[in-house]
Amino acid sequence: MWLDRTKKTENRFIGDMFSGNRITEKKEITMIDYLTHAYKIGTEPFQNIMNLSENEALKIMKEQYVEGSLFWDRFSDPEAYWTARKDVENWLYTDFITKGGAPEQTCPVYMVVGSPKWVERNIDIQTKRMTREIRIPLSLFGEYDISFTYPDSMVSWHLSKVQDSVQYQPEYHGVVFTLSEMLAIISRMGLPDEGWGTNVPDQYAHYIEAQVWNLDLLRDYRYYRVGPT
Repeated sequence: MWLDRTKKTENRFIGDMFSGNRITEKKEITMIDYLTHAYKIGTEPFQNIMNLSENEALKIMKEQYVEGSLFWDRFSDPEAYWTARKDVENWLYTDFITKGGAPEQTCPVYMVVGSPKWVERNIDIQTKRMTREIRIPLSLFGEYDISFTYPDSMVSWHLSKVQDSVQYQPEYHGVVFTLSEMLAIISRMGLPDEGWGTNVPDQYAHYIEAQVWNLDLLRDYRYYRVGPT
């Protein structure tokens, strides 16, 4: 269902990100063949609050905020989040175009590469109970449809501005990567925490983030849901 290249073992993807079960048959399954999109139960997938007016977005962030949740605690200060996200998305959009990208939207849909170990280490019960995920084959996207950051784009942007002598890595932080660039990095380094050793503290979202700029490619995957019902 999920991946053309791993049909023999595709069912083992179900629930992996939230269950904490690790895939061991790495010769049959690679962790770079799919993206994961997480969204809150009761909402629609593939949404971006930056497509809304500021007042509407602030209202939704207040409604979705859950103290202590790995995913939903980020809305603890909606006004600050709105301001930061606006700057980050302007950077993502501008740099993606500079690298030859052809975004169909000004605001992307956010995903992560594979099932990050960072999520498995830090996921809490309440986040598991209120979150669903959708898996999307990476092969669905072309060079002009998708961009990447390491780590999370908000974190990458922050680290590039602070430039802490220990944490800042100029070759990764504050950089928007194309599909071919990120695949080359993964081929060389592995995934974060899975061969790719980094200096990013565990308090930061420690994964490769994907930004999908062509929503039409996702329409057939809207109901491919994994997680609590």
